[in-house]
Amino acid sequence: MADHAYDLVLRGGTVFDGSGAPGFVADVAVRSGLIAAVGQNLAPGREEIDATGRIVTPGFVDIHTHYDGQATWDHRMTPSSGHGVTTVVMGNCGVGFAPCRPEDRDRLIRLMEGVEDIPFPVLTEGLPWTWESFPDYLDALEARAFDVDIGAQLPHAALRVHVMGERGANREPATPADIAAMAAIARRAVEVGALGFSTSRTLNHRTSDGQPTPTLTAGEDELTGIALGLAAAGKGVLQLVSDFHPDGLAELAMLRRIVERSGRPLSFSLVQSPKSPDGWKLLLAGLQAAAEAGLPIRAQVCGRPVGVLFGLELTLNPFSQSAAYGEIAGLPLAERVVALRDPAFRARLLAEDGDPKGPFAGSALRAWSNLFPMAAVPDYEPTADQTVAALATASGRDPAEVALEAMLENDGRGMLYHPFLNYADGCLDPSHAMLSHPHTVPGLSDGGAHVGMICDGSFPTSNLIHWTRDRTRGPRLALEAMIAMQTRDTARTVGLMDRGLIAPGYRADLNVIDYQGLSLEAPRVAYDLPAGGRRLTQKAHGYVATIVAGTVTYRDGEPTGALPGRLVRGAQSAPMALAAE
Repeated sequence: MADHAYDLVLRGGTVFDGSGAPGFVADVAVRSGLIAAVGQNLAPGREEIDATGRIVTPGFVDIHTHYDGQATWDHRMTPSSGHGVTTVVMGNCGVGFAPCRPEDRDRLIRLMEGVEDIPFPVLTEGLPWTWESFPDYLDALEARAFDVDIGAQLPHAALRVHVMGERGANREPATPADIAAMAAIARRAVEVGALGFSTSRTLNHRTSDGQPTPTLTAGEDELTGIALGLAAAGKGVLQLVSDFHPDGLAELAMLRRIVERSGRPLSFSLVQSPKSPDGWKLLLAGLQAAAEAGLPIRAQVCGRPVGVLFGLELTLNPFSQSAAYGEIAGLPLAERVVALRDPAFRARLLAEDGDPKGPFAGSALRAWSNLFPMAAVPDYEPTADQTVAALATASGRDPAEVALEAMLENDGRGMLYHPFLNYADGCLDPSHAMLSHPHTVPGLSDGGAHVGMICDGSFPTSNLIHWTRDRTRGPRLALEAMIAMQTRDTARTVGLMDRGLIAPGYRADLNVIDYQGLSLEAPRVAYDLPAGGRRLTQKAHGYVATIVAGTVTYRDGEPTGALPGRLVRGAQSAPMALAAE
């Protein structure tokens, strides 16, 4: 008999097994990448981690990311993998890079650049383009190793352009022949390992030159035809983001019809919009009605505002469109900081009207009553007295000056936070209601995207910190419930029944967490993308160990160098329990 009964034992932690049950003290043993036993005083492991006083959870399953490009050039899916995430699902919102003919590569890059704020030079240098078809893309991913498992979805924009060419890019209606061709590709995609199909119906998604996404006005016949392609394969999920405008219930009724005809599970993004602060309630009620009718529809929701970051190092700041700032915008950060601290230049800058132009910038860049200086320890449910406007009133200064001072902190690396979704009420009560609903799951982190404006890959960590431990402005959620939401529930939403629970036979994807010490740093900028590209990252403290397929990938927040993660090809069945030993 071998000296060690198990490869790894997590000893004496408080286990939250992902089922939603309260925690219990136990050992967790791992063998051959699977959980072998959960119990007291288990036999020794070749490697052991003392989890006494820590919590042990399944690895988090993040079903809404955009690592489609990063996965082709990088082995570490940061920032997600630094936040206890052990499985990511990419290809969301209808954007991605396969299928793609060589002549359409720049078109898809510009779409990803515009929709997900990943710079053109980064993608041009980083993408190896060793594929054309979606099966070829999966083969390229399968040849690589990662620090997390990766699941992929077939993106509608790439599919539409591949089949329809310029007509697809120009949002012309699909013909029956077009729809049949897209359905056949979708069927093949899920047969060879796509987890599903995704699309976008929001005006927020545009190419870098301002054109709406090719999928914006795709007809119900097109969406239904593609869904029936998945139905013919008998597998695959549907994912959608929509403005739900002008009639959200009519849009939801269309989604119901698609699910009724295809039988395929569907999830859609649900947030509170300041344009319709109560619209989410109608959609939640419609979701409940669909569930009561037996339809497999869920909403992906998030536990904090969707918030944009402004700063001197970032894509935008409140002075981006002022003439004076334009004189120094191309200078290195250190030189811009010197100029902005020069009294004469500063006076000229602050004297400008500064009225921003543009659809998003105009509504946000100088929305002083909804801009918050980002603290060293981020507060994602800030109060009205913390806004730039309130701070200016309290100090008798101009709001523009307060904003500038905040950005000049830390040698020009200070940031301003603009919560633009889920915060119309100035609090997160809507998020609490959405998270608490039985037919929603946490999502929308957009890990790998929005690299110069948004840093929400830390959602899994902030969900634990804010909702189960630190919230003071309203009700919290039980720790065991939140863990279940972002492990078992998210995994099941995309058909990954082999993970998300700590029980014999399940994947040994695990976290050991110092729950009381769990914390987030403020986002920061790193220059580690291809072509020296910039991106926002965010570090967490309190992850004692993260384990993927039985191998420790992170210890105390630092990578071990191990890359046990692989492409997950398609839905995975629930395991048979291992025989007790």
